[in-house]
Amino acid sequence: MTDTAIDYSAVFQALPGMVALLTPELVYADANEEFLRVSGRSREQLVGRYLFDVFPDNPNNPAATGARNLQASLLRVLATGERDAMALQRYDVASLERPGEWEERYWSPVNAPVKDSDGRVVLLAHRVEEVTELIRARGGPGGNRARVLEAELYTRARELQEVNERLRQAHAREREVALALQTAMLPAPSPMGHHRTAVRYRPAAGALNVCGDWYDLVDLPGDRIGVAVGDVVGHGLAAACVMGQLRSALSAASRVADGPARALDVLGLYARSVDGAENTTAVQTFIDWDSRTITYSSAGHPPPALLRADGTVQFLDEATDPPLGARPDHVPRPQATAVFTEGATLVLYTDGLIERRREDIDTGMRRLADSLTRHQGADTEALADALLLELLPAGGVTDDTALVIVRL
Repeated sequence: MTDTAIDYSAVFQALPGMVALLTPELVYADANEEFLRVSGRSREQLVGRYLFDVFPDNPNNPAATGARNLQASLLRVLATGERDAMALQRYDVASLERPGEWEERYWSPVNAPVKDSDGRVVLLAHRVEEVTELIRARGGPGGNRARVLEAELYTRARELQEVNERLRQAHAREREVALALQTAMLPAPSPMGHHRTAVRYRPAAGALNVCGDWYDLVDLPGDRIGVAVGDVVGHGLAAACVMGQLRSALSAASRVADGPARALDVLGLYARSVDGAENTTAVQTFIDWDSRTITYSSAGHPPPALLRADGTVQFLDEATDPPLGARPDHVPRPQATAVFTEGATLVLYTDGLIERRREDIDTGMRRLADSLTRHQGADTEALADALLLELLPAGGVTDDTALVIVRL
């Protein structure tokens, strides 16, 4: 290697396979030389144009599904942020030399996301392998064999598409059931005496990456409430079931424990008997308006944020311990106390609000602190909406998010 910077634009154009870049609106942003050569289109005929205006389905073939299948794949990549390899596609292409005629083509596409630093999909890399000559080889003694191979491959491709569609539908049904279960088990927002609170839950954009996060608010003796959030490792129905058990256990423990650390101790002991509860993170806080204190304890969870009346933000990180089940032996958890003044705001959240791929968590925490300071004067409901709007990527995240805000 030398110190010379790599010209990635030149590398893209020199790639031996067909590759195009699409915007999230499925408009061509660029295409390499091989894509232009094999597709028979010029750069001017592609760049800036909608994909399916350039390559629509053959209107003379009622069974044509190439455009529909490709669109479904691209939208799936946009929604999940994950690469999608498609089955072999017959995708007829309008002839440029003979208007009104269509050329039978067989393409094998792979679609992959290109993300920015916040994890948002900003481009789609659309790679196509042209296999028409292999499938449509004609003439000579191998002609019939090639046509048989074509029919077999096309049949297998359709079967794979049907299997993928059934799996997608099954995943969608599981997501619906898991979200319904999650909604049923999370407490409905209700007044906490005269104290102003706001809660939010946002599921992940992916098909199954939901239902591990929870929040809980409980009334305690005196002018006190307990506020907690937690995050179960895993997703889908299994995570939703574990989440429900742990949330209920912590809610009950908080009502009788002498402090948040003891409540998490009880939860940790209980979690040992629950399959799938290992490495769950949680933070429990007790807010006391008589003494104007927040007592807190964390089991490996991101620290609560205390927005003070002067606009500064303090992260409550002085009582952090490993997640549930991380230690082979039981060790009492630490506990700390912070003092607040009237007009301050306490914010508890799960990592979906602040964590992004390939980004240090401190960056996400700074982003949260900046947003809190900007919206200091907002009421709890408006503040909750502003945080989600500013901190969650527009294209959705791959982890669900729980958020609780309490005006102190």
